[in-house]
Amino acid sequence: MYQQMIFVNLPVADLDASKKFFTELGYSINPQFSDETAASVVISDTIIAMLLTKEKYAQFTKKEIADATRTSEVLIALSAPSREKVDELVDKALAAGGTTAGETQDLGFMYGRSFDDLDGHTWEVVWMDPAAVEG
Repeated sequence: MYQQMIFVNLPVADLDASKKFFTELGYSINPQFSDETAASVVISDTIIAMLLTKEKYAQFTKKEIADATRTSEVLIALSAPSREKVDELVDKALAAGGTTAGETQDLGFMYGRSFDDLDGHTWEVVWMDPAAVEG
């Protein structure tokens, strides 16, 4: 069965620093789709973050590239299998140089935290109680 994939393309100021940041979160870089202008960060079998130098990113759009440290262009949300895994990933991001992007959301059946990566892109990490989804 075909599984659709998502490729999130993000402009970055320092490709090497961004690669280090994401590998410190536990993700790997696929060298087959990486070079001096791009890094393919494997988040899961179906989710890839393509980190592109701003010059490379500009080849794919005629629009001005947003400065994610000043404006919000996208909120990237990732699921987590537990509350503990939410905390683990966000704590790794903060230790690797990311910053807190908002307040912790604890609704009992749903728990989430968020961080901004080195370029200001906001990543939300969320756990939802499977029983709440089923009911």
